[in-house]
Amino acid sequence: MNYRPTLNMPPVVKNLILANVLFFIATIVLKQTGTDLYSILGLYFPLSEKFRLYQIFTYMFMHSTPGFGHIFFNMFALYMFGRVLEGVWGPKRFLTFYLVTGVGAALIQLLVTFIEYKVAVANVAPDQLAYFREIAAQGKYIPGTVSEKITLFMNTPTVGASGAVFGILLGFGMLFPNTELMLLFPPIPIKAKYFVIGYGALELFFGVSGIQGSVAHFAHLGGMLFGYFMIKYWNKHSNRFY
Repeated sequence: MNYRPTLNMPPVVKNLILANVLFFIATIVLKQTGTDLYSILGLYFPLSEKFRLYQIFTYMFMHSTPGFGHIFFNMFALYMFGRVLEGVWGPKRFLTFYLVTGVGAALIQLLVTFIEYKVAVANVAPDQLAYFREIAAQGKYIPGTVSEKITLFMNTPTVGASGAVFGILLGFGMLFPNTELMLLFPPIPIKAKYFVIGYGALELFFGVSGIQGSVAHFAHLGGMLFGYFMIKYWNKHSNRFY
């Protein structure tokens, strides 16, 4: 499959970028009025009082503030790789892929968080656990105890389009494996398939090791995982090869 780069921005990519930018601006503006969109639209742990089912979808339109790094790099990757996939698949299939990988990333992140939570509280007595969860609901914790971890689980939302973006990156690598990408650091060319494999391995290392603990590495891997199975499913049940 040949890849011809183009600067055109197809409709779904354009509208996704616009939606993310509008949510980003709304987050900043509403914060000045005392409304915290993170608490409403960010993805919380299901045992948290702040969790709502719709957050599995809405979290992917939220990005960290202040600063523009988080949203800039996600939207840049969406533009660079998403416009190519939308050109191949068409708007409907591309949007389906984006949303499924984003939701899939959320599900994997919640699963990993649940496992980490169960491990953390394995040796905590039921009455003590109930107390820790009670003070966690108030944003409080007892330093140096598992209470601190419980409060972190309950009150730290996952936000960002990274899960869906990593799904798109995986899709690009599968459709155009031999396309050469130019890295920034170091400035050398690398084939898309090796870039995707390397990036995935790096995310797995960071996720398992706990390095960069503030980043949802398993959400990134979840987006790639769901993207892989979606493309494999389409290849098997479609007359077109992707």
